[in-house]
Amino acid sequence: MITVGMTYTVEKTVTADMTAKAVGSGGLEVFGTPFMMGMMECAAMWCIQGELPEGKGTVGVEIQSSHLAPTPVGMKVTATAEVTAVSENGKMVTFKVAAYDEEGLIGEGTHTRAIISNDHFLQKCSDKLSRMK
Repeated sequence: MITVGMTYTVEKTVTADMTAKAVGSGGLEVFGTPFMMGMMECAAMWCIQGELPEGKGTVGVEIQSSHLAPTPVGMKVTATAEVTAVSENGKMVTFKVAAYDEEGLIGEGTHTRAIISNDHFLQKCSDKLSRMK
């Protein structure tokens, strides 16, 4: 059962391929915002995945985040997600997300994920591709 207050944290060490320069979101070799937000989404996904029935998953539908401080290559980063709300129908879950490096807070925001049927979602994606041929 998904409940308000559940948390999950993921950790990575920043590598050269995770920099703003490598991804093209900036010109410097510092931890890139897209990777920070990806870690936040990852933490949110794993926070609730174990509570879902087989065949169900989640997809990100909204993320709002600040990136407050730079992080160099080689430093560890953690991202934490905390469930703050579950919609009345149980299909949407909102999280408070935050990222830290070894010196402190580097980003924070909110993230919402929708609970989906994996097979149905993948079929919709496949149908879209077949319409383009």
